[in-house]
Amino acid sequence: MGYRVVVAGATGNVGREMLNILAEREFPIDEIACIASSRSQGLQVEFGDTGKMLKVQNIEHFDFAGWDMALFAIGSDATKIYAPKAAAAGCTVIDNSSLYRMDPDVPLIVPEVNPEAIDGYRKKNIIANPNCSTAQMVVALKPIHDAATIKRVVVSTYQSVSGAGKAGMDELFEQSRNIFVGDPAEPKKFTKQIAFNVIPHIDVFLDDGFTKEEWKMVVETKKILDPKIKVVATCVRVPVFVGHSEAINIEMERELSAEDAQKILREAPGIMLVDKREDGGYVTPVECVGDFATYVSRVREDPTVENGLVLWCVSDNLRKGAALNAVQIAELLGRRHLKKA
Repeated sequence: MGYRVVVAGATGNVGREMLNILAEREFPIDEIACIASSRSQGLQVEFGDTGKMLKVQNIEHFDFAGWDMALFAIGSDATKIYAPKAAAAGCTVIDNSSLYRMDPDVPLIVPEVNPEAIDGYRKKNIIANPNCSTAQMVVALKPIHDAATIKRVVVSTYQSVSGAGKAGMDELFEQSRNIFVGDPAEPKKFTKQIAFNVIPHIDVFLDDGFTKEEWKMVVETKKILDPKIKVVATCVRVPVFVGHSEAINIEMERELSAEDAQKILREAPGIMLVDKREDGGYVTPVECVGDFATYVSRVREDPTVENGLVLWCVSDNLRKGAALNAVQIAELLGRRHLKKA
């Protein structure tokens, strides 16, 4: 027996990826509904490679009663309206927006890292999916934290334009084409030209000079992994279509050699270690697209601090950073609580 599943925001990048992953992982579904705003009503979307086409319904008129779970990818404003309605109707919401992440009554889940935290979902019948850059980082940090207790993390991100949605991807494509033919490359979605450039600015600036994206990485890591860990982040948008990369400096309470860290990471859930100290012996964003894993490369000891490591982490942000993690949460919810399948 399977579940009755709703995908909200089914016409967007993440919503479509959710449908692909539900199909790929053969998630046990008895019935599936695709919903979105009134602009998308009546459109059809593919259910992965099954050949099945699903008609998009208007979220404004959708009745969540009788549905087991809803995967939301509709942004914070719409989530604020529809997530409480779904939850009140008995449909558990797995939300990809930032709205509920820091709510103490809403679990913030990365299944490889803190699966037990999902047990608190009944307080609001809502489960939060973390920020894309946080999700892949905590997967890489978890086994190291278990082995040597992480004290401090310094991370610089190299985030793809798909993190800004279809408009971000379109802008990179159009600016690149325009530059090649000598046309203007004026920014619209981003604050500066993104083609052949990098922008050290994601989300809005806060009073302390950090951006909200950087703040998210700090507070979400503490909530998911350990509130004692000190985190500082610099988040940068780069001219890559899909795939976020991170350079992570780690300071630990106990010594952990690079060789021992490699052994631990090689066996850790959700991680693929590709770390050969030779030309091409590491993973780049282009190579991670479409994969489930969080890739770790270039593990080495940091000689500037006591008990330090440095590593390179790459993942498909539309998958592990969003859609895959949401589906993994759905699988975890089913195993631990709903137990229909």
